[in-house]
Amino acid sequence: MLIVKKYVIGNWKCNKGAAEARNWFSEFARRYRPVEGLTVIVAPSFICLQSLSQYVYALGLENVSLAAQDISPFPKGSYTGAVAADMVKDMVDYVIIGHSERRRYFHETSQDAARKMGEVVDVGLVPIVCVDQPYAMSQLLALNDIDSKEMIIAYGPVEAMVVRIPEPPLKAAETARFISQIQPGRPIVYGGSLEADNVKDYLQVPELSGVFVGEASLEVDSFLAICEQMAEAMKAE
Repeated sequence: MLIVKKYVIGNWKCNKGAAEARNWFSEFARRYRPVEGLTVIVAPSFICLQSLSQYVYALGLENVSLAAQDISPFPKGSYTGAVAADMVKDMVDYVIIGHSERRRYFHETSQDAARKMGEVVDVGLVPIVCVDQPYAMSQLLALNDIDSKEMIIAYGPVEAMVVRIPEPPLKAAETARFISQIQPGRPIVYGGSLEADNVKDYLQVPELSGVFVGEASLEVDSFLAICEQMAEAMKAE
């Protein structure tokens, strides 16, 4: 039987220091049960990555990977305050690029995202590229010149994050179909005010390959509940 790959991605944003992150993973490892075809990705803060990558490796969590929340658009060199992709390639498997909060608060452009993606791909990491409407087409077209064998597209409507109400599943499916016309064959995940108690309908949308959660990933209980709901949805397919 063909196993369709699914994803549950947790973005901790600007939360948790090293000790908190380690405690989170200790509890998660105690209760986590891997599911064939389901990849769980967690994006902690930069200050946690080195120690946490070693700890997660020692835990031996099957199908669990770390992601960086952002990366420099430049290689290693004289770029004060930057973290180059080459510096994290042994700590993570994925890198989040172009999150709406980076665009809004740090004024990053689609060209910035394209440069970051180029750096990520060059070192062999997988980009998780964030897009939103009404700019999804221009955001994705900016990436066309980059040869990436693997890429996850995370669709997150800005409105859903601002008003904290998720976009209706049918609308998310419609946007996913639109994205697939620009970047065919790429896994698409939805993110935007998802919680354990409202995620179920999104897991059943055939156009989506998973979910991208923020606040709900900060607590082990809610994040595990989402992973378990995804596992149940996969059994039903």
